[in-house]
Amino acid sequence: MKKSVFLGALAASTVLAGAAMAATLDDVKARGEMICGVNTGLTGFGMADASGTWVGFDVDLCRAVAAAVLGDPTKVKFVPTTGETRFTALSSGEVDVLVRNSTATFTRDVDLKLDFVAINYYDGQGFMVKKDLGVSSAKELDGATVCIQTGTTTELNLADFFKANNMSYTPVTVQDDSEAQRQYLAGACDTYTTDASGLAAARATMADPANHNILPEIISKEPLGPVVRHGDNQWADIVRWTFFALLIAEEKGITKANIEEVAASTTDPEVRRLLGLEGDMGKMFGLDNGWAKSAIAAGGNYGEIFEANIGSATPIGLARGLNALWTQGGLQYAWPLR
Repeated sequence: MKKSVFLGALAASTVLAGAAMAATLDDVKARGEMICGVNTGLTGFGMADASGTWVGFDVDLCRAVAAAVLGDPTKVKFVPTTGETRFTALSSGEVDVLVRNSTATFTRDVDLKLDFVAINYYDGQGFMVKKDLGVSSAKELDGATVCIQTGTTTELNLADFFKANNMSYTPVTVQDDSEAQRQYLAGACDTYTTDASGLAAARATMADPANHNILPEIISKEPLGPVVRHGDNQWADIVRWTFFALLIAEEKGITKANIEEVAASTTDPEVRRLLGLEGDMGKMFGLDNGWAKSAIAAGGNYGEIFEANIGSATPIGLARGLNALWTQGGLQYAWPLR
């Protein structure tokens, strides 16, 4: 009798767990649209252009996931979130996934019950100052006023850095990158601190970028990536492997332009699995076997997305650096698709 009660309870809990894991995928399919939490406006990463179309490095990952799940990269609703509202928006179910230059940390993973399923940009916190301030090192900022976003890891890193170097500062708190840039340009603060990529993005939009220096010190590790809710393993797998598909595509030389040619001629076993030509990879997590091909076709491979939005030929001008593939000395490394 005890055994049957136990097995019954176990079966019930398994059914409930399975339902929870599939919840987001079911919701997205039923809705016919994926809801992606993005930045309120960070050039190169996530912003609405003059026509109201969302563009950027993070935005293109959202579109790739939508293409993998729904077969159409346009089936995305973008919800702007601030540093303070982003995790609440995800936890409450207002968005299905958060792709918003957000740093993976212990407390966000463990305490907020969120899963960072991949790292799409390895970054670090830096400082920007006006050239006429005459400062060449962050260690010369004792007594400075600092523009800083609330609800971010940069607040804590800033406090740690100044304490470790026995310096004082006065924070000028702001809600988002746009406000930080306005306050900094208006002279409300001596320096603006955020992820180095964000500083480069902000400087690229200024009327006089040559008059603003990004100081050499990087004071933290900021692994940025897409985030989903704990307990939704199937959805986490889909977001993670969509990103990995973009990395594998770059490693294998598959681009938005040549994907059909590769699909028609490849004999590479991993590429054949990636493009749905053999195996049932998609069916394993509730998608069709062309999921990765659709994701790659949406905006190209990881390198194409990087270069189009934030790369060396753009006004932001970021080098691949740590975000080069592992074969090129970087940290971007997809798990084997087998």
